[in-house]
Amino acid sequence: MDKRLLMIDTDPGVDDALALQFALGLPQFDVRALTTVFGNVAVELATTNALRLLHLAGRADIPVAQGAAHPLAGAFDGGAPFVHGDDGQGNTNHPPAPTQAVAQPAAELLAEVVGRHPGQVTLVALGPLTNLAHALRVRPSLVHEVAEVVVMGGNAFCAGNATPAAEANVLSDPDAADVVLGAGWPLTLFGLDVTQQVNLPGAVLDELARLTGPLSAYVGQGVPFYRRFCERVRQIDGIYVHDATPLAYLLAPELFRFVHHPVRVDTPPGIGRGKTWPAPGGPAQLQRPALRPWHGRPAVKIAVGVQGHAVRPQSSALGLAWPGWASPAP
Repeated sequence: MDKRLLMIDTDPGVDDALALQFALGLPQFDVRALTTVFGNVAVELATTNALRLLHLAGRADIPVAQGAAHPLAGAFDGGAPFVHGDDGQGNTNHPPAPTQAVAQPAAELLAEVVGRHPGQVTLVALGPLTNLAHALRVRPSLVHEVAEVVVMGGNAFCAGNATPAAEANVLSDPDAADVVLGAGWPLTLFGLDVTQQVNLPGAVLDELARLTGPLSAYVGQGVPFYRRFCERVRQIDGIYVHDATPLAYLLAPELFRFVHHPVRVDTPPGIGRGKTWPAPGGPAQLQRPALRPWHGRPAVKIAVGVQGHAVRPQSSALGLAWPGWASPAP
C-alpha cells in the first residue's frame, strides 16, 4: 500500500491531540515530521505536548521542530486555556517526554523535508499559518514541490468562533494566513463551514475513554475539559473535531463538497480582523474595480459540506469506527 507522506504543523491543543492520534494510528499515513507553532498555547508548550504525544504513541523517531513564537506582526495573545486547559491538554499535567526537539527551526525542516520528496509531501496545518509563511520565504519553490496543503482554519461563509468575524487559527496570525492562501500552491481550506458539521457525540467519547494503550488513555483524559467547553459554550453534544477533519478528507475526499474562490484575509486592526473573504462570482466578476484586492489571487479549494455519517474513519490506534463522526451537511 502506498502511504501518503505527511508533515503536520500543530499547536496541541486537545483537538490537535485527537488529530495526531488519528494520523499516527492509520496505515495510510506516513508522518515524517511535526512542526510546532504558537496558538492554543505558547510554542514552547506546544513543543512539549507534541513530543509527549509522539513518545506515548511509540513514535519518538519522528522529529519535532519548534517554530514561530508569535505572529508575523504583533505578539502572542496568550492562547486559549479556557478551551484546552492551562497545559493545552485538558489539564492532564503529564510529565514531559524524555526526548527533545531538533535544533533546526520549523520553517527550515518543513522546507527541507518537502524538498527531499518533491511532489510527495502533504502539509497539514492545524494551527496559525506562521510557520508556512516563513517556509515560503526560506524556499519559494515550495509552491511547486508540495503535493498538497490542507489547512484547518478560516470561515468563508459562516461566522467565526474566536470573534463574530474570525476563526481562531486565522485570527492568531491574519497576515500569515493571507500570504499562505495567496501563495499559489494546491491548497484546500477546512474552515468552520465544514468542521462545525463534524463532531464526536458524547456516547462516542464515553467509548473512547475506555480504550487502553498509553496514547489512547492520555488523549481520553484530556478530552473531558474540551468537551465541557463545547457543550457549555457551543451548545452541542460532545465535541467538534476541527483538526481531524482534514485528515478524514485525505482518506476519502469524495465525501466532501467544495467550491473554488480566491480568498483574502482581513488584516487591519478592527472588528473584521481575521475574516477570510472569498471573492464572489467567476473570473469576469473579479475584474470589477471593487474586487481589486482579489485580482491575481489563486483560487482556493474551500470545503463547505460533508456526507454526514459516511465519514467514519477506521483507526487501529483507536480500535473502533467513530460512529457519528459527522452530522448531516445542510
